Amino acid sequence: MKPYDRDKIDFARSLRKEMTLWEKKLWFNFLKNYRPRFQRQKIIGQFIVDFYCAQAKLVIELDGSQHYKDEAPIKDNERTNYLNSCGLKVIRFSNSEINTNFAGVCDKIVYEVKKQQNVKN
Repeated sequence: MKPYDRDKIDFARSLRKEMTLWEKKLWFNFLKNYRPRFQRQKIIGQFIVDFYCAQAKLVIELDGSQHYKDEAPIKDNERTNYLNSCGLKVIRFSNSEINTNFAGVCDKIVYEVKKQQNVKN
């Protein structure tokens, strides 16, 4: 299990209850019943990631418009570097991709899970 900031537990719970439309679509239409299991709003270190699969060591992040403004790309890069240093692979999708290419997003997730599982073995 990766280390995490226990002070973020209540905030992570609230994020699970208040998922964005794009998080809901990906969760309820694909990840919820996908195996290996994914978790929503998982605390890893000082961060809360959108979706996490421990078995594949894979993090999925969904990026809304705020991720492309001001300092957000720099912070996202720092976050990704930290998660990579924990031995995790991070893949990102824009909300637009969820809307316009949902099947492609799901195919990419399946591909990355299989790839990550092969790396571990």
